[in-house]
Amino acid sequence: MTDRKKTLRVGIVGYSFMGAAHSQAWRTAGRFFDLPLRPEMVVLCGRDATAAEAAAERMGWQEVTTDWRSLVERDDIDVIDICTPGDSHAEIALAALAAGKHVFCEKPLANSVSDAEAMSRAAREAAERGVRSMVGFNYRRVPAAAFARRLVAEGRLGRIHHVRAVYLQDWIVDPEFPLVWRLQREHAGSGALGDLASHIVDLAEYITGDRIAGVSGITETFVKERPIASASSGLAATGGESRGPVTVDDAALFLARTHGGAVGTFEATRFASGRKNAARIEVNGSAGSVSFDVESLNELWFHDHTEDARTGGFRRILVTEPEHPYAGAWWPAGHGLGYEHTFTHEVVDFVRDIADGRDPSPSFADGLRVQRVLDAVERSAADQARWQEIPA
Repeated sequence: MTDRKKTLRVGIVGYSFMGAAHSQAWRTAGRFFDLPLRPEMVVLCGRDATAAEAAAERMGWQEVTTDWRSLVERDDIDVIDICTPGDSHAEIALAALAAGKHVFCEKPLANSVSDAEAMSRAAREAAERGVRSMVGFNYRRVPAAAFARRLVAEGRLGRIHHVRAVYLQDWIVDPEFPLVWRLQREHAGSGALGDLASHIVDLAEYITGDRIAGVSGITETFVKERPIASASSGLAATGGESRGPVTVDDAALFLARTHGGAVGTFEATRFASGRKNAARIEVNGSAGSVSFDVESLNELWFHDHTEDARTGGFRRILVTEPEHPYAGAWWPAGHGLGYEHTFTHEVVDFVRDIADGRDPSPSFADGLRVQRVLDAVERSAADQARWQEIPA
């Protein structure tokens, strides 16, 4: 049967980790969800033509280009999906918005507050012309996290008192791990702070509906130099002792207060040996609590403090029922979802928002707010953990 839906033609910039995740999402979204527009994976853009050709064939893109500027100017492209390192986000996004393209940009939005401000301003102006934009904080689209937000919004937790959030990984504990771009400030902007803490800052604000008002933080770089990575493989060069400086943080920790009166603790590190992708958040309120861990993606722990204390306590909710956010489009109850589904849910919401003429969430303004929190943590750490207020 012919699909008569209007086509939404997509061009993606970047084909590595996030490029692969986004490609999976564009391939899958319309096959499990009823979408008002039909995504078409038209062009993949990458710097290395040979590698890009191989990636396009593997991931399902029709064409390849090595020039993102020409991609942005094409009349047959509706959406630009940005999956590059943070140092190029602003330039690509600003050009795409100016060309009238909808933009889906991976997190963090930018490497600096000034770039994020420019992007947010451009997105706001583009929205007046019907051009939509979204930043990719994918953990919002975990059904358990979205359900936690629903419980808070329904008042099941009462007044929020505490937020405690950590994001723990261990992939660079080895001091001989090479100096990849994520360890270089000029490309990544920051280390665990931007890579990991950006997620839990956004997740905390998303679940609670409250915003961080001020922070006091510290950062640390445990391994100051690493072997130079080869340009072709990203692995450490062999046959020599060439090393380069690590110019980002390995770990970041900070205290926070919110505008609503809650207090929070946040920790992000890529040196938590044994922890692979432990993004955890717990929210405590006057009437209850919720707790969520990405390593147990389909579970939400909920405590109703209004229940009889003799039988009260945390209980495990398997968030796979058809009534739970997103879950009904997939498998029978109890058949869990995975990491890749969060990106599919992002695409689903983005496509629906474009079709409905609605501003997507999280917006570039949301990404700017997270960037201001990260910037405040860095300024605090540079000033012996002095408290930093965050502009509204």
